[in-house]
This record gives sequence, structure tokens and C-alpha cells, in this order.
Amino acid sequence: MKLEVACFNLESIAIVAQSDADRVEFCADFETGGTTPSSVNIIKARQMFTKELLVMIRPRGGDFYYSEKEFNVMKDSILELKSTGIDGFVFGILDENNNLDIRRNSELVSLAKPLPCSFHRAIDYTNDYFEAINTCITIGFKTVLTSGNQSKIELGMKTVQEAIIRFGNQIQIMPGGSLRSSNASKVKAITKATYYHTSAITDDTEIANLTEINALKKCLTDE
Repeated sequence: MKLEVACFNLESIAIVAQSDADRVEFCADFETGGTTPSSVNIIKARQMFTKELLVMIRPRGGDFYYSEKEFNVMKDSILELKSTGIDGFVFGILDENNNLDIRRNSELVSLAKPLPCSFHRAIDYTNDYFEAINTCITIGFKTVLTSGNQSKIELGMKTVQEAIIRFGNQIQIMPGGSLRSSNASKVKAITKATYYHTSAITDDTEIANLTEINALKKCLTDE
């Protein structure tokens, strides 16, 4: 079982580099749920963390329906950051009706090639959750981060379990959303996922906690 840690600052990157985690999702702006970090910080993060490093492409917090100007910013970010040595991108665009925007997501996935793309928790705001996952597969996303159409993974475990049963052989379904060492064993037992996502933030510092990361990883790998 593998573990991805969302890092919102370079301090967290340094901590995760010392941990048993397998992958980082690098973002800025914890308060808004994550936005695109600066290219300067991405290059620093790449130097600090030698394992798989994914970067969030999100021009602002709030909803996931973007203006044409914001969409162009997302495209420019992907083109700029492809050469920084990272291993992939994380993003998600919905339309004004909270359906997955096929055209725009497809364009970004195409721009990102050959780097893989993950669809983030915008999936949990869609009107037809399972159809949205199926659309992600069609577009070419490699991973979907989800709390099962709920606000946190403990509320959506059964839905994620069903998603993995239905689509797990076509796309990686990665549970996340308030995942901690205190509930990881339960989430693992229900979902039977192979990759899990956490911020591992245990206080108000917005910095990942090394002890929590390793405890969570141990919960996931213990039989």
C-alpha cells in the first residue's frame, strides 16, 4: 500500500523527504484547498524530494468552474512546469452545472503528455459521481483522488469501495479527505485501495507531521 502526502509548503516537503511516504502532491495556499505553487518553489521541491512529485494546477481556490482567462493560466502553467523535472500534474475542471468538463480536461491532459495526470477531489462535487469517474478514464487520467462524493473519506468509504470494484482495473482510485492514522485501518479494510492520500497535518501550522506520516504508512502496510 502506498501513501501520497499533500504538501502546501517547502517545510512539509523537507519532512516528507525524511518519511516513509511514496509520493508528494505539491500545492500552495492551504487555506483555499491548494493552488499552483510557484515555479521557484517547485524547482526547490524537486531538489529536496527524490521520489514521485506531482504538482497541483489550480489558479484559485473556491469552485472548480473556471473562466477562459483562468483556463489559459492553467494551460500556461502546465507548459511552463513540464520542464522542471516533476512527475505529473493534479487538476480538475467542472462546468457550470458541476459536471466534468470533457473538453477542457482533455486539453490539459493532452498538454501534459507524456506526464500523467490525476483528477483531484472536484470529483466529489459532481452530480453523477460514477459517470464522472468513467469520463476521467475516457479522457486519460491515471488517478482519481476522492472521498466518495462526501466531505471526508470516513463518510464515503463504501462509495469509494464501489468505485474501486467498478473501475479499479482501469484507473487508480485513491481515497483521501481527512485520512489519518486513526482511521486508516478502517478505510483500508473497506476500500481495499492500493494508494492513499493525506496532508498529515495535525495542528494549525499547515506543516505535515513526520510521526503521523509514518504511523499512517504503517497502518496501511500492516497486515
